[in-house]
Amino acid sequence: MIAPSLLSADFARLADEVQRIADADWVHVDVMDAHFVPNLTLGLPVVQAIQAVSPVPLDCHLMIEDPERWAPGYAEAGARNVTVHAEACTDPRAVARDLKAAGALAGLALKPGTPLEAYLDVLPEFDTLLVMTVEPGFGGQSFMPEVLPKVREARRLVEAGHLQLFLEVDGGINADTIEQAAEAGADVFVAGSAVYGADDPAQAIAALRAQAARAR
Repeated sequence: MIAPSLLSADFARLADEVQRIADADWVHVDVMDAHFVPNLTLGLPVVQAIQAVSPVPLDCHLMIEDPERWAPGYAEAGARNVTVHAEACTDPRAVARDLKAAGALAGLALKPGTPLEAYLDVLPEFDTLLVMTVEPGFGGQSFMPEVLPKVREARRLVEAGHLQLFLEVDGGINADTIEQAAEAGADVFVAGSAVYGADDPAQAIAALRAQAARAR
């Protein structure tokens, strides 16, 4: 599954920009609060507006403090998947329950330095595991292959039947890196400039999807 990141889109033309990726599986929406991460992007009112016009389901990645308070609103707005950061949660299980009760898939994100093992007991509550392949908070960073063992271990647990999850990777995903991530076991790929920087986003999405499928 390919999830183009709106962080690389033209913020002045978001309604048009989501139409340009109508062939995608999800549209990845980075919500940053200038507290959990240094940057500030957009919040719930903008997500509600995007949801009203998007031809593909929303994948909201909340890089915010106090997700227990704020995350359910994104599910209530109609987002297909809402991901919160493990490092920001005081009670990940409660967030997962609230997100699913509001109608969304529940995702848990891990920064590059956050070990998977610390969250194995709560992951059965979640539908998506987002492994950051860059540090969260900035677009345009380089892919960190040293994070891939975390993806491999999560895939092993899924295939053994211990977890039932989408495995998503976010950061530096492009034609040069997607095969590494797919081979490690990822099945959802967040791509920003690799899609929105292309002359033909639909063609870029198709090419990335084909590369990932071959590698898997």
